[in-house]
Amino acid sequence: MTVTIVGSQLGDEGKGGVVDLYGDAADVIARYQGGDNAGHTVVEDGTEYKLSLVPSGAVRGKVGILGNGCVVNPKTLFEEIDTLREKGLDPDVRVARRAHVILPYHRVLDNIEEDVKSDTDIKVGTTGRGIGPTYEDKAGRRGIRVGDLLDPEVLRKRLEYVVPQKRALIEDVYNVSLADVDDVIEGVNVQDAFDVSALFEQYRRFGERLDEEEMTVAAGKFLAETIDEGGEVMFEGAQGTSIDIDHGNYPYVTSSNPTAGAAAVGTGLGPTTVGQGEVIGIVKGYLSRVGSGPLPTELGDIDDQTGGTGEGKEDEIASYIRDEGGEYGTVTGRPRRVGWLDMPMLRHAARANGFTGLAINHIDVLSGLDEVKVGHTYSLDGEELETVPATTERWERCEPTLKTFEGWEDVDWDVVAEEGYDAVPDAAKEYLDYISDELDTPVYAIGVGPGREETVVRQNPFE
Repeated sequence: MTVTIVGSQLGDEGKGGVVDLYGDAADVIARYQGGDNAGHTVVEDGTEYKLSLVPSGAVRGKVGILGNGCVVNPKTLFEEIDTLREKGLDPDVRVARRAHVILPYHRVLDNIEEDVKSDTDIKVGTTGRGIGPTYEDKAGRRGIRVGDLLDPEVLRKRLEYVVPQKRALIEDVYNVSLADVDDVIEGVNVQDAFDVSALFEQYRRFGERLDEEEMTVAAGKFLAETIDEGGEVMFEGAQGTSIDIDHGNYPYVTSSNPTAGAAAVGTGLGPTTVGQGEVIGIVKGYLSRVGSGPLPTELGDIDDQTGGTGEGKEDEIASYIRDEGGEYGTVTGRPRRVGWLDMPMLRHAARANGFTGLAINHIDVLSGLDEVKVGHTYSLDGEELETVPATTERWERCEPTLKTFEGWEDVDWDVVAEEGYDAVPDAAKEYLDYISDELDTPVYAIGVGPGREETVVRQNPFE
């Protein structure tokens, strides 16, 4: 049995909490794409764990796999593992030998390119973690893989080939002197980032620790053997469908495929194995996003909400939702843009992923509002659209056709979580039924707070 957890919107839907919720039944939890640009927050017994690379199941003591579809910053990985150990946990994390490695020069290049784009309409708003440049090197067949860190001779050869190219790219293409960016990239010594010997020593030591702690695996083989022996596997996606590099609002996307199909490609298991299991779409009861790109149902202007007057009605609602929902990036701390739920976006996600169930989070955040709205369809050039256009330029011109629901009262959500679905306010049930009916997919869980116990579970996909 496999269960794949997928973000249905723009990321930040609460995937980590759902992985934690259902993860007790899993033996192995595997990340299949992304890197330390992905923020997962898990709360257990009042303790909050913020993870950006370690799979969320580590909090439950599950084996965590970073699949070949991931890009791995060893420094981040070991820092997170050490922090979890300091908190009394003993995370068992394995890394695919075929996964690609984020190096310091990737972070430098990521930040420089974003700076170059800063005055254009194609600035993506990346986290600056080097994710995109690492995937570029992977596609360009000049990347360094986790398995290369275990072989010093191969590692040095790879570095001697690629580092001069990166230095030339910065100096000759971007016309940037390395001395000018020395203090710009947090946590990165820019000079060492383009020094073959310095990189070799640092990453050779990372390889030694990976080897000593027996952390590297052939991911596909490991997972196949787990399933053959009767084990349960959960696949954990990062980010969300609408920032998938193929199916999202390009170029305002991440550099990998958060959609369910990548669970096969990014782990080494066949699509028939993944497809025989459940695919759970995680839905936030409203929208939020960090960075640029279309957001047709956006409420107000984020500049007004965070640095201006914030006097407009939409700005007030957005500020309320942002504060109640803690809508600030787990990795970056940046305030997120906020909007009403976007049904065309969800219909697109349901088709692209093949959801068998939904987990709808943050229903509690919307409580207390007089009314709650949904972008039911789009209007574009006189045409009504039920799903998102294929090009971002057309998507940007879409106007939402809003459907209004009666708001629901703020109740004791701990009591709701304890008593179950019958205790959910009737107006909130109407909202949930609408989402389920539109996507023709049952609601498996309803998040009414950040903790594991603050979820109304209607169905466990492993049962």
